[in-house]
Amino acid sequence: MKRSHIIALVIIAVAIAALIGSLSDSSSYASLNEAFEQPGREFHVVGTLDRSQPIVYEPSVNAGLTKFSMVDLNGKKCNVNLAMAKPNDLERSERLVLIGEADADGNFHAKDMLLKCPSKYNEENKVTAGI
Repeated sequence: MKRSHIIALVIIAVAIAALIGSLSDSSSYASLNEAFEQPGREFHVVGTLDRSQPIVYEPSVNAGLTKFSMVDLNGKKCNVNLAMAKPNDLERSERLVLIGEADADGNFHAKDMLLKCPSKYNEENKVTAGI
């Protein structure tokens, strides 16, 4: 075989290995029940902020940790440890998508979070603003 053929085969083999590795490591959307059944595996969990519980963010103690409670779409509640500073519109959010993993103690450790906030362009806001 020519040297260029061998190099091409090695590149193809590396690309296939990287593709298989990324597919096996990808996370998926799940409920809290599914996440707690498989602790340590990464999931995307959709839910809402539990407004009856306080949001704890103490930047003087740990600026990279926010603690709060959430309720998933099935009504299951859990405590969340978000490994980032408190997002500005957390209290106003309609929906949360947490990216992280559950532990055996009943906590969800999120490394990232997406917020769905109320739109400032919806019809209800236009009517109340007199537009």
